[in-house]
Amino acid sequence: MKRLFKDNGLSLVLIAFFLIFWSGQAVCGFHERNADERQHGRPPVPFVDYLRSAHFLEATFENWESEFLQMAAYVILTVFLYQRGSAESKDPDEKEAVDDDVKKKKTHPSAPRAVRAGGWRLKIYSHSLSLALCSLFLGCWLGHAWAGASQYSTEQLEHGQPPISLLEYLGTSRFWFESFQNWQSEFVAVAAIVVLSIWLREKGSPESKPLAAPHSSTGS
Repeated sequence: MKRLFKDNGLSLVLIAFFLIFWSGQAVCGFHERNADERQHGRPPVPFVDYLRSAHFLEATFENWESEFLQMAAYVILTVFLYQRGSAESKDPDEKEAVDDDVKKKKTHPSAPRAVRAGGWRLKIYSHSLSLALCSLFLGCWLGHAWAGASQYSTEQLEHGQPPISLLEYLGTSRFWFESFQNWQSEFVAVAAIVVLSIWLREKGSPESKPLAAPHSSTGS
């Protein structure tokens, strides 16, 4: 167990935090939803039903969407953009291992199967991280749109208005307000760590430069 945690501690702790905070979101959202139900003179919604509701799913997908957009953009932009002095950037003056010609390592026995196979498999594998993150973003964006349209239509019916379709919801200012307010926060957070890591340090973290590294040095 000690070895398991040492080798996988970061992912295990992050997943644990995710489950704790997602559970907190579910419980608090459940109480908020039922408070609204009581205000309208309706019976409370069971917790299991709430977990399947548009109210919960919209909030979940709306946040996941922005996180995957942030990570996808960051992975792609750092391929060809630089920030001199940042621990989060490649060195603009030096060639790094991630830019090495992988064809020279095709015959290495420990190389992944896609690298040894070459061709279209290597082409896909070469961009598999960004493809996965972009796919997760797109899936969550669609989930946000679908759940948001359902929630919006429910509110419309409560006020004697007709429900709207998914395409109609995509044209509402509410959908884009929800999207943009999350997207901007993700990019300002990434910009903060990129810029702050030029001058600030965190001993022991791979996201920081060594304490004695000059501010002008780039990369961790």
